[in-house]
Amino acid sequence: MSLYKRGKVWWVKLTSPADERIYRSTGIEDKEQAQEYHDRLKVQLWRIHRLGEKPRRTWQDAVVRWVGSTDHKADHEKDLGKLKWLDRFLGNKWLDEIDADLIAKIAQTKKAESSPSTANRYLALIRAILRAARDDWAWVERVPRVRLFPESKKRIRWISRDEAAKLIAELPPHLADMARFTLATGLRQRNVSYLRWDQVDTSRRVAWIHADQSKSRKAIAVPLNSDALEVLKKRRGDGGDYVFTFQGKPVDRTSTKAWAAAKKRAGIDDFRWHDLRHTWASWHVQSGTSLQELQELGGWSTVDMVLRYAHLAADQLLHAARRIEGTNLGTVPQKPQKSVGLRLVVSR
Repeated sequence: MSLYKRGKVWWVKLTSPADERIYRSTGIEDKEQAQEYHDRLKVQLWRIHRLGEKPRRTWQDAVVRWVGSTDHKADHEKDLGKLKWLDRFLGNKWLDEIDADLIAKIAQTKKAESSPSTANRYLALIRAILRAARDDWAWVERVPRVRLFPESKKRIRWISRDEAAKLIAELPPHLADMARFTLATGLRQRNVSYLRWDQVDTSRRVAWIHADQSKSRKAIAVPLNSDALEVLKKRRGDGGDYVFTFQGKPVDRTSTKAWAAAKKRAGIDDFRWHDLRHTWASWHVQSGTSLQELQELGGWSTVDMVLRYAHLAADQLLHAARRIEGTNLGTVPQKPQKSVGLRLVVSR
């Protein structure tokens, strides 16, 4: 049977003139419309085979190729989550059916349920896939322009050492240890969550993040200060392959109800787990660490990423400014002011 149903949606099953077996969802629940889809597909396959026309590609075709060619990306899993959400809008679309109106609908829907910045991440993914279909794979000649929402530049959110101590005191033990380790090393949440004991050498006071685990795709050496070593010493007795575990498993999620409740009890608002990394970087700059040193410590690929912390180095810059104090340049002589005399006229 060339047309069959799975759940509520009709599927196509046929063999092309080129003897290629095709199984494809129509994305359609109405049988008559699904039959029309089937008939048009058969005609298209015939024209491709007999007349040499370029095959018409679907969004799903593009997604499959994109996913297969980008599985090395650090945020690959996040892309999969975004594509799953986008499937409701694009899952049954041909690439040449995706137009500016449809993209605007996607943009407004995502913006309404989240934020402009989050919507931009989804729009950027659509744009990347459509551009690849046009420029790299030559599947389509034109793609619609994908406009992103303007994003306001937010200040760097960090907390003081006293605030950090209050927060850690309110966290459950496994999250408290992870927070302390993050504040000591500046590692990203996923690198802390999945840090293995075979990545740690306490005798040399160093840990390392493999290239395939880092966002920059470069291996990172992580110097361990006394605070970090103290956390590792405490965690050593838990056993297992991973440093930070809860009920025997790596702590995949840190932004939990326990995290939110601890922040509330500590009186800390507008603070994400990733802001622990911002706090670590801010403390470093305020303590005199140079931006070049911070770039190496944080594993950033460019110095531009650390320039956002430069304004926190006020004390260090004041010290630099005072290096040329005491230079005797003399004083600039002032011109004498003309005296204004009053002439007294006495009448006799």
